[in-house]
Amino acid sequence: MTEQLPPTTALAESEAVTLTSELIRIDTTNTGDPDTLVGERAAAEYVAEKLAEVGYETTYVESGGPGRGNVIVRLAGQDPSRGALLVHGHLDVVPADAAEWSVHPFSGAVQDDYVWGRGAVDMKDMVAMTLAVARRLKRDGITPKRDIIFAFLADEEAGGQYGAQWLVDNRPELFEGATEAISEVGGFSITVKDGVRAYLIETAEKGIAWMTLRVRGRAGHGSMVHEDNAVTKLTEAVARLGRHRFPLVLTDSVREFLAGITEITGIQFDEDDLEGSVAKLGNIARMIGATLRDTANPTMLNAGYKSNVIPSVAEATVDCRILPGRQEAFERELDEILGPDVEREWLNLRAVETTFDGPLVDHMTRAIVAEDPGAKTLPYMLSGGTDAKSFAQLGIRCFGYAPLKLPADLDFSALFHGVDERVPIDALKFGTRVLDRFLRDC
Repeated sequence: MTEQLPPTTALAESEAVTLTSELIRIDTTNTGDPDTLVGERAAAEYVAEKLAEVGYETTYVESGGPGRGNVIVRLAGQDPSRGALLVHGHLDVVPADAAEWSVHPFSGAVQDDYVWGRGAVDMKDMVAMTLAVARRLKRDGITPKRDIIFAFLADEEAGGQYGAQWLVDNRPELFEGATEAISEVGGFSITVKDGVRAYLIETAEKGIAWMTLRVRGRAGHGSMVHEDNAVTKLTEAVARLGRHRFPLVLTDSVREFLAGITEITGIQFDEDDLEGSVAKLGNIARMIGATLRDTANPTMLNAGYKSNVIPSVAEATVDCRILPGRQEAFERELDEILGPDVEREWLNLRAVETTFDGPLVDHMTRAIVAEDPGAKTLPYMLSGGTDAKSFAQLGIRCFGYAPLKLPADLDFSALFHGVDERVPIDALKFGTRVLDRFLRDC
């Protein structure tokens, strides 16, 4: 028999919808440029106020720059000798062009059974669900089985250098005793066969290397014959890199995901045509396909200052995503592709990976199945990155677990950083109930 949740959980469900909408209305656009970003202070102060209302003692920290607000609270558990659970979420969002949207991206519109706006799935939905459950636990005097640290953070969208990474480097005591963590881009459902839903729990994520390529040449007049042109040499190297296909590699997390899908659906994943087999997965195929190999996608070019001047320096930006265990091999391939004349520097955030086992995973599964009987849970690898990269440096075992029960026809992965980002209201309420069960019992 499914355990009945107390009436106060219904209040948390309603709050999660309101909080999501109100958080979206607070513009926390992170351009990555200190001169143009908005900062997270207003959202952090909003979160701190909501936590203080129910009795939490909040810690507000600005991480390495004005306005880069973070809020951390700890809820004491029954057994302080157990490792604490960290529940973290970021307050910043990527930019949005209002001219492209059906609603204003910072309206937080609640319509057509969705909450709309930038951050609706990345990740003010999870921030709101976490905040609603944290308030419910404190308001109702519920003591969880272990300490829970709630952290609401800045700068994830630009790599966390002014958020999680700064806190790990400068304020690690805020996370003292934490052994496991949950955060974004996991726990959401995909409908795989005959209405059966599989909830994907993130156990791994690719490394990120935001790389600047630089080539130097001899400056000169644009009208002259010129054999040492930095722009020419750079664009040739960028074209080689952009066309290069890195080898297919089946990591443990991806292999276990594919085995689980085979068990549920009967789909076989032929390693001789792995990408063709993965394409059968529908909307989720893009996300899974991106975890089969390393990628290096050129995204920006910068050279010159006048049409008739050959510049001495040309630069390109490349977004690299690297599978766990592939860092050294990836760098060797870069050396071969780019050659000796191309300088490179990068912000390098290493891949993280853990196993899909243990009591915490069991609690995640039980909380989902209690709300969606017959559901399955599977591990998967995220092609992007999260603040888990920073917290893993403290020895914390990190998972993506932001539970959402999604409509079968919703292309969820396309909403991340996309136009008309939105989250179903029913999914928010479902996720709040799941998190409530999970945090009380884990």
